[in-house]
Amino acid sequence: MRHGSIPGASGRVRPLTLLGAPVLHAPCAEVTDFGLDLGRLVEDMFATMYAAQGWGLAANQIGVGLRVFVYDCPDDEDVRHLGHVVNPRVVDLDGVTVRGPEGCLSLPGLEAATPRYDHAVVEGVTVKGDPVRVHGTGYFARCLQHESDHLDGGVYTDHVTGWRRRRVLRQVARARWS
Repeated sequence: MRHGSIPGASGRVRPLTLLGAPVLHAPCAEVTDFGLDLGRLVEDMFATMYAAQGWGLAANQIGVGLRVFVYDCPDDEDVRHLGHVVNPRVVDLDGVTVRGPEGCLSLPGLEAATPRYDHAVVEGVTVKGDPVRVHGTGYFARCLQHESDHLDGGVYTDHVTGWRRRRVLRQVARARWS
């Protein structure tokens, strides 16, 4: 990604991987090659996320089992957060747990109240290998946790319990894409 360029402008939209695909349910591999292919992947991820009108996207959501996610997400004060993290790891989760609406591009059309911490910190590197530390509060903290979960082979429905979980799993079973 060139400095000053619009993320995704040079990327191509890739097909989304839907719930049930093995790549969504397996931990992703660490990125070890920081060459042009990684830059193209990030550009494609931004293009795909914007085309699908999402707030974030993990690489395995387009079938690539690497530890990379992108985001363009507001926090609760409507401050925009835009970026990407390669080889992210959650280093801090705290604050109150908030049950809020959560959806996923890999489960199109579905949503469930999902408990998440209202503060999250993720560390990793950029496509050039430079260290990055991302702090999120409110909705953006939810986004950071959601995308990090994907890279560990999880989806938001793994956090939903009780009647909410039964309801969303019934919806998954009835979905046209499942």
